[in-house]
Amino acid sequence: MTGIDPEGTRLPVKIDTATNGEFAPIALPPSVRAAVRAAQEAATGNARRLGVGRRAFLTGACGVATTLLALNRAHASAGTPGGRFDLPEEAALDLQLAQAALGKREFVFDVQGHHVNPTGAWLGRQRPGAQPLKGLPYANCGAGEGEALGYLQCFGADRFVKDVFLDSDTDMMVLSFTPAPYDRQPLTMEEAAATRALVKALDGSDRLLLHSPINPNVPDGLAPMERAVQEFRISAFKTYTQFGPQGPASGFRLDDAHGTAFIEKARALGVPMIAVHKGIPFSDQGYEFSTCADVGPAARRFPDVTFLIYHAGYDPDVTEGPYDPASRGGIDTLVRSLEEAGVPPGANVYAELGSTWRFLMLRDPTQAAHAIGKLLKAVGEDRLLWGTDSIWYGSPQDQIQAFRAFQIAPELQEKHGYPELTPALKAKVFGLNAMKPYKVDQPRFMKRADADLIGRLKRGYAEAPDPAFETHGPRTRAEFLTFKRLHG
Repeated sequence: MTGIDPEGTRLPVKIDTATNGEFAPIALPPSVRAAVRAAQEAATGNARRLGVGRRAFLTGACGVATTLLALNRAHASAGTPGGRFDLPEEAALDLQLAQAALGKREFVFDVQGHHVNPTGAWLGRQRPGAQPLKGLPYANCGAGEGEALGYLQCFGADRFVKDVFLDSDTDMMVLSFTPAPYDRQPLTMEEAAATRALVKALDGSDRLLLHSPINPNVPDGLAPMERAVQEFRISAFKTYTQFGPQGPASGFRLDDAHGTAFIEKARALGVPMIAVHKGIPFSDQGYEFSTCADVGPAARRFPDVTFLIYHAGYDPDVTEGPYDPASRGGIDTLVRSLEEAGVPPGANVYAELGSTWRFLMLRDPTQAAHAIGKLLKAVGEDRLLWGTDSIWYGSPQDQIQAFRAFQIAPELQEKHGYPELTPALKAKVFGLNAMKPYKVDQPRFMKRADADLIGRLKRGYAEAPDPAFETHGPRTRAEFLTFKRLHG
């Protein structure tokens, strides 16, 4: 794809209200909107000082540094100093300094990725004339022009490969699933396996792993499990405790009869890893099934099962501060559940940052610092996993670069016992921590990946990158409601 945004109107850090479709977009704070304006002005001035066009400037590390520094200033003026992007001011104009702070140096393993099949069987179950996902921002990318539903190519496997593997430093990803009845999944197991095969066919490494979506509380909800293991070589089972046959109010718990039967069958099938969506409630009715109250009891009862908590229990409607045992929402529910069940850091519970980090990194670095600090204390420095929920947020590169630069304020470290986010600790989060539960031999993988076609494409593409800097998820309430109808 060439000629994307030739005038350089889009910032490399995508500062907007896009969501993953599981919660309604929330307006940006005034300070963040001011940061966007400041970053746009600074980009124009910095590009002129360096004698390059805006687009060329913004696709380089100095453009990212300029945007993150504008966010730093905006957050400082808003009185949210608990975290910051640790960049020298000179990085906005000095490419060497910017690359030193933001450039790739870690194995990046994203354990939460998504895409949809633009020609899948799910389209046949839409009402006549329906245009699913048409209202989403990236549906006008230009792909598939002239075809009735051609715009869905904007969300397909080719787009997925470019966003994830060319436009970001991601080395490996887990392709996961959205909450939907089995017959309405925008991506079936067969289609996900075909995407994995497409990626593997690009000369070879296993860059893409698969989950299998399971709805334990629907009739015959466990029936797909055996086939998923036998035919698709899955790495884990994915579930949504908020999802139920009668809507969010009919969800289930990991420690009730539905959850227990599910976990026991996963163990029996030899895939004892459960990836479970927690936090981000779909509605007020399903809130009780969104919290992490059931995580600790399930983890204690099944110490030989790995529990991967997507979103780490985060709820956008809950303000994250220091751990409060009395809190009944957000990450505190995960911390309390583990504490009360006696599940220590470094045990069988992993927390994942998809959507959580993206939401907080833009809006409130103090909340981001508390969220990450609490999680590192509760699950341990070896149990926090990198995830981005892309492609709903477009290429995950801005999330990666922002996390590389982020630091928890020394005052919060001292007061609350949060660790310093050293390069070694960040490398654990970015990918090293995921190797154990996903059984990845990272040195062997990297040796093969350096020589595979994607590795060679990445090196060539880096000479003339053309990233879209676009998010794909809903940005307005109307887009969100359209997205929800798709999964209704």
